[in-house]
Amino acid sequence: MPRPIHRLSDKHCKHAKPGKLSDGGGLLLRTTAQGSSRWVFQYARDGKTREMGLGGYPAVSLAKARSVAEKQRKVLAAGKDPFRERDLAKMRLKKERTFTSVAAEYIRAQRHGWKNRKHARQWCSTLKRYARPVIGELAVKNIRQTDVLAVLKPIWLEKPETAKRVQGRIENILDYATVTGYRSGDNPARWRGYLDKVLLPRSKVRPVRHHPALPYSDIPAFWSELAQQTRPGAPMLRFLILTAMRTSEVSGARWDEIDGDVWSVPAERMKKRRPHRVPLSRAALDAIQAQSRMTGNPHIFAGRKPGKHLSNGTMDKLLQEHMGYTQVTVHGFRSTFRDWAEETTGFPARICEAALAHVVGDKTVAAYQRGDLFEKRRNLMDEWSLYCISGK
Repeated sequence: MPRPIHRLSDKHCKHAKPGKLSDGGGLLLRTTAQGSSRWVFQYARDGKTREMGLGGYPAVSLAKARSVAEKQRKVLAAGKDPFRERDLAKMRLKKERTFTSVAAEYIRAQRHGWKNRKHARQWCSTLKRYARPVIGELAVKNIRQTDVLAVLKPIWLEKPETAKRVQGRIENILDYATVTGYRSGDNPARWRGYLDKVLLPRSKVRPVRHHPALPYSDIPAFWSELAQQTRPGAPMLRFLILTAMRTSEVSGARWDEIDGDVWSVPAERMKKRRPHRVPLSRAALDAIQAQSRMTGNPHIFAGRKPGKHLSNGTMDKLLQEHMGYTQVTVHGFRSTFRDWAEETTGFPARICEAALAHVVGDKTVAAYQRGDLFEKRRNLMDEWSLYCISGK
């Protein structure tokens, strides 16, 4: 006659005294003298009694414990060892782990040792942008050097600093995967002896830039220099940097386009011929409010001639001739902003692209998301302003 099961009730479990309670069928609730309880599944195999832990009570409810115990009884009925089957299941799971899942596990394990949250955001941002689309869904045990190169080659010459960070992060994740048993063999993302045979070392890479840009790490120091400038182009350059807009869009800015802390640029003045709204940070507002309104001139950055604005070359002249930045262009500050946003913030790429007035999705999607993107862009531009001024 089979032994009865489901002997316990929730009341029994809640008020369990030190010792053990049996629910039948091998399911036991063990309670310590300190009052903590845990479920075990007890069974006999090859003449030995074994106990498999199923978790603590009440985190694992009576119903859940019964469900797990029933599965283990079926394993025994099939002539198999529950412990052995659980180990095999774990091994199968390890073999099927994707790069993305292992990367997430690695970041969770390491992030408490990193100096700040921004560092964790940088890891997530670069891996999400560059690695995940290429190797994210690959089983981590199957990743080869050709897969790593497929991630790195498109950005190795264009964005060498970013590419080297991505390489190092992939290398760390694959090392972690080896130590934890998710993969075996050599690390295909390792630089010395592997990737250095097929990629130029960073010291020899000359980044391809259509508009030479100042590295974002130099922006706070540059901003301090710019703040000391009193030439006509200085406020305009500050406004351009803080808004990440194009030269002609800034030089032609008009007072009637400003409404509070929002700058609405009409379609006819935008490169893509689409109207664009720009959230203005406190510093951006200060840059334009310092400009005096000239009678009869609608432009914020008014030129000497009536009704005209300062020329587009005013900022280049200030930057290169008066400040000595001969290898940097004004337009390049858009790239500086984009690199900063990508590498140091957790804002999605579509928000960063929208801040640059790049088209995000089709027109229907863009129109639907406009309000939402605008508020998120406001937060992004406030962070950019803070970074420019204080380096934080």
